This record gives sequence, structure tokens and C-alpha cells, in this order.
Amino acid sequence: MTPLPSLFNPLVAARRQTWRWVLPGVLVLLFLGILTGLPWQAQRMESNERQEQLIADTLWVEQTIRFQLDRSNDSLRLISSEILDGQLQPQKFNERAATLLAGSREIKSIIWLDAEGRTSASTDYADLASGLSQWPLPAQEALAHAIDSKVPSYSRPIAQPGSARPVLFDYFVPMFKGKKYVGSLMLSYYASGILDEMVPWWFAQENQLDLLDIDDKLIARRASGGPGRGVYTHQRTLDLSGQSVTLRTNSVKGAPRLLPNLLMGSVIALSLGLVWSLWALWRDINRRLATEGALREQVTFRTAMENSLVTGMRARDLEGRVTYANPAFCKMVDMPAESMLGKLPPMPYWAPEATLDYEKRFAEVIAGTVTQKGFETIFQRANGERFPVLIFESALRDLDGKQTGWMGSILDITERKQAEDLNLRQQEKLQASARLASMGEIASTLAHELNQPLAAISSYTTGALNLLSDPSSGGDDHRALLKPALEKAAAQALRAGQIIRSVHAFVKQREPLREAVSMAAILDTLEPLIALQAQPSGTRIVISIEADLPVVLGDRVLLEQVMLNLTRNAIESMQQMPAKQRLLRLRLSRTVTAAGQAAVLTEIIDQGHGIPEDVAERLYSPFFSTKSEGMGMGLNICRTAIEFHGGKLTHVSNPAGGTIFQFALPFADDALATLLPM
Repeated sequence: MTPLPSLFNPLVAARRQTWRWVLPGVLVLLFLGILTGLPWQAQRMESNERQEQLIADTLWVEQTIRFQLDRSNDSLRLISSEILDGQLQPQKFNERAATLLAGSREIKSIIWLDAEGRTSASTDYADLASGLSQWPLPAQEALAHAIDSKVPSYSRPIAQPGSARPVLFDYFVPMFKGKKYVGSLMLSYYASGILDEMVPWWFAQENQLDLLDIDDKLIARRASGGPGRGVYTHQRTLDLSGQSVTLRTNSVKGAPRLLPNLLMGSVIALSLGLVWSLWALWRDINRRLATEGALREQVTFRTAMENSLVTGMRARDLEGRVTYANPAFCKMVDMPAESMLGKLPPMPYWAPEATLDYEKRFAEVIAGTVTQKGFETIFQRANGERFPVLIFESALRDLDGKQTGWMGSILDITERKQAEDLNLRQQEKLQASARLASMGEIASTLAHELNQPLAAISSYTTGALNLLSDPSSGGDDHRALLKPALEKAAAQALRAGQIIRSVHAFVKQREPLREAVSMAAILDTLEPLIALQAQPSGTRIVISIEADLPVVLGDRVLLEQVMLNLTRNAIESMQQMPAKQRLLRLRLSRTVTAAGQAAVLTEIIDQGHGIPEDVAERLYSPFFSTKSEGMGMGLNICRTAIEFHGGKLTHVSNPAGGTIFQFALPFADDALATLLPM
């Protein structure tokens, strides 16, 4: 049995430890419960007291209103008695009624009616001219009820639209001599006057008072202290002779506050403040620890992210000092961050030959006029090696949106430049191949074209030899005949040589050039080749050139290739058309591009089968062709060549049938301006 105490003691200790925490907690909860219950009980008691006080005051006000009305009504009945006794004539009636009106501002008027309902006397001159038939229906009904019952009666509320006091009560006192009705007295009360004159000001200051008719419709209201809050309300019925009116009171006081006692409120506030402070302290400590942990994670993550970036990041303040450089940028320029931080331009990674461009760009950045559009330049590494970069600049702002500097993203575009050079060389080879293919397609026609000048040369030289071998002809005759024959032979030889040179220049592979060229001269040079392509199908060619067209900046051979490809496509699109419809129009004119540049517009207009919508979407795509034997590179090469010259190749439908291909090249001066470095 000895082991039991050793096992039991820890359980007892644990229970004691639990009670040490539970008992204070229970006491604190009990204390808070008492502190909360006492104000609630006090609130209920105060609320009941206020309601009871309102009921008592309302009852007192009701009795006051009854007393005032009864006093005025008694005075009116006294006047009726004097009239029946013959002591009061109509001439003296107004004086007696004025005395009653002087002490009762809630009364509008007092009227003496004879047996026929005519006005014998009145305190209101406006009522002298009005007969009983012109009275409101509630007044007529109340008068009839008073005469029938021989008892004074009140009328229902009478509305007066447009009046400052819109509702009246009429009180009728019928007068009888024996059983004979001899007339009535009518006393008109303002409904609002009953509340304004008969309710004490102190009660009206603390309560909103309403008079309601039998249908609970509002007749009059007095709210000197403001609208009632609907917390404490009471209503009493004013049983008037012949009518029932309800007096409703609505206190302007709200529900009593939960802490009416300053000392009790202070104790509760301090207790709750202490509990809240402990809770807030615990919460803030946990939040601070969580925030610090999150901050460490964010810093670690940001550092890892910045170290893993392949894009160079460089920050500068508003004065241009370098404030940050990530590892990618340091690796890019092969310089440590310490050699750049805090320094103003010129920077050690600037290439000397581009210093002017750097300074211009830096001035734009500091002035805030630089856009976020990327620009290309050249940086140098620590060993002097140059490499191309693409830079994007954007404003660096703090949490309040205030600009604190500039952030630059730097991309090493060496590989991209190499890829562009490779692509350019491939394009040049492809263009040369396309020119060779074009020459292959017109080779037979070209042979026929060269055959004519060569045959003419052969004929002229044979004739000259025959003349020289004829012994019968004289020397002078030989000279006169040989000169024109040899001149014609020389002209035909020049013609054949020109054709061969143009073909050689067209198919020759070389670097693209930018020089001032005339589109009219290009079209004049290509006219024989275009005519050769059009000859088999019998296509007619019409050329329209606007006078005095300026030159453009471009590569003559590339533009010739574009024109030859587009005209060949146009001629082929009209092969299946009727002969009279095979018309190719070539037009050169002035225009203005969307960018506002003056340009030369070139249009190739055919009347062929047109281009369907599904084909138009892929028309310029590489390797797409509608011809079974086509490579699908012609229009792609044309578009690339035109974009190389700063233009854009487009097409639209010809209203006369067919298609219009067009492109605009800026004048040489405008094109040269766009090529200058910014």
C-alpha cells in the first residue's frame, strides 16, 4: 500500500495548481458580472421612473387641457344664458366675446347664429358674409347634432388648407326658449392653440405632443424641445362632447445610459481598461513577433529573388546617385556594387564613345521627361569589353506615392543582337533566292527579249560585211551605208547589255543600302521586266506617276524586288479573267502617313479574283501560299523589306474587282531624321 501516496500526491498537486488558476478566474468573472449587472439594474430602475413620471405628467396635462376647455365653454354657455334672458343684444355681443378672446389665444372666433343659421354677430368679420350652407360639413353636422340633442357638441377636426393653423375644432351651444330653437353660439378652437396655450412650456420642452383624431390621424403637433425619440411614450383620450381626441406624449429623452453613476462608471472603465490593456499588450507582442518573422521571411525571399534575377536592377535617387545595384547588374558590368553606390555620373560602366548620349538621357531622367519606353545603348565591363543593353526607366515611389528616385531595369541583349544579325543574313539570302526564282520564272521571256537585239546586231553586221566584200561598190558608198547600220547595231548591243546588267544587279547578293532613290526611276527601270511578265497573258499596263515626286531613303534592289513580286502576283491573279479585264495599274502619288510624315504612296491595282477573308488573315505568314508550286515567302519578304524602310505593306479590296496592294515610304529628309540617335 505504500506506493499509493507517491502516485496520489502528483494528482493532488495538479488539482491544487488548477484551482489556483480557476479561482481567480471565477472571482474576476463574478466581479465583472456584478459590475455589469449593477449598471443594468440601475438603468432599468431609471427607465421605469422616467416612464412613470411621463404618465403622471401626461395625466396632469390632460386635466389642465380639460380645465381650460371647460372654462372657455362655461363662459360661452354663460353668454348664451344672457342672450336668452335678453340681457345681451348683438351690439354688445362683440364686446363680451372680445373679453373672452383676450384671455384665450387658442380661440379663433365666437359667432352668434340665429334660428335660420344666419350670423347675427361675430368676432371675425370674414364670417359675417358666409352662410351656414358655406360652412364645412363637420361644422354643419356638429350644429345639427347639438340642436337635435339640445346638448353642446364639438365638431370633428376641420382642415383649413393654406392657413398657418390648418385645423380647427368648433364648439356649438344651442339656445332654446322652452322647446323652441332660437339660435346657437359657435366657438372655434385652433387645434395647435390647444397645445401651444394650454400645455406648460416646461412639459413641451421635454416632450413632443400630438393631437390625434379617432382614426389616429395627426391633427396638431408641438415639439419645442425637438422630435420625440419613441423610448418613453404615453397617450390619453380627451373625451369631448360629441368627439374623441387622443393626446399623445413622446419624450425627447433617450434611454438612460448604462453607466449613470460616475464613480461606478469610473471603476468599470478602469477595470475594463486594465483587462483590455493586458489583452492589447499580449496581442501587440504576438503581432510584433509575427510581423518580425514575416519581415525576415520577406527580406530573405527578396534577397534570394534579387540574387536569382538575370535582369540587372539599378536604383538612383532624385539627384542621380546610384543607391542600389543587384548582383545581376554587378555581374553584367563586372564591377562590385561598392564601386557604384553613392556616385554621380559619369559612371564607370559608361562607354566613352557614347558619353554624350548617356548625359542627354541622364538629364531627361532627372527632369522627369523620360518615358518608360526602353532604349538601347552600349555599356562596358571592367575589362573594357562593350556589350549592348536595353534599359527601362520608371519612377521609384514610397508608400505615400511620393517619388524618391528612379529604378532602371537593364537587359544584356548581346544574344538578341546576334540573333537579329543572323536573321538579317538569312533574310538577305532568302531575298536573293527569291530574286533568282523570279529570274527563273521570266528566263524564257528574257531569252526572247534578248534574242531581238542580238538578231538585229547579226543582221546589221552581216549586211556590213556584204557591203565590204562587194567590189563593185565604191568607198564613199560603203561609208554612207555602213555608218547607220553600225549605229543601229551598237544601239541594240547597248539595249541587250542594259537588260543583262539590270538582271545581274537584281540577282546579285549584297548588303542592304540606304540611299536616296526615286520610286519613279525604279518603276521606269522595272517597266521592261514587268512588260515581259505581262506579255504571255496579254495584260495591259497603265502607269500613273505624280509630277515632281521627292526621293525616298531606301535600298533600290529591295524595292525593285518588292515591285516585281507584287506585279507578278497581280498579273497571275488576272490570268483567268476575261481579256478586257486584264488591266494592271501602277500609281505613284504623295500622301501623309498616320504618324504625320509626308510620303510617297505606291499602289499596285489589279482586277483579278480578289483575296478571300480566310486567306487575308494568313496572307503574309511565312510558307503560306495559294499556289500549288509556291514557297509562300514572296509576300512575307515584301512585308519585311517595306518595314525595313519604315513603311507598312497593306492591301484593300478594289471596288472594280480585284485587290490594291499599297505601301508608303517617307520622304528622304523625314526618313533620315527617324534614323538619327535620340
